Amino acid sequence: MSQIPAMSLGLSQEQEKESNIMTKLLGVIAIAAVAFAVAPAQAAKHATGGCSSANLEKTETAIEAMADGDSKFVAQKEIAAAQDALLNGKMGACGMHLNKAMHATMGK
Repeated sequence: MSQIPAMSLGLSQEQEKESNIMTKLLGVIAIAAVAFAVAPAQAAKHATGGCSSANLEKTETAIEAMADGDSKFVAQKEIAAAQDALLNGKMGACGMHLNKAMHATMGK
């Protein structure tokens, strides 16, 4: 079969085409792997963006304006946990507690 030049040329082009497809496929897989690796880091960055002294202050002000009761107690507990987490550099935990405190101020 390799004695016929036209067939040999056709097989070579087909192998090259398959090689290009595999290269492109590997490139897509690599890009997807990077995207999956970066996505959690970006999510954490956005979640911790809410944990700032300004947002803590706003939430504390809202808590002070709340009527006494279970919701206010829960909100005070969460804001204290958020402040503790912020001071310990646990930005994810701070954002979580601050979010819970904010929800408690809106709940009742």
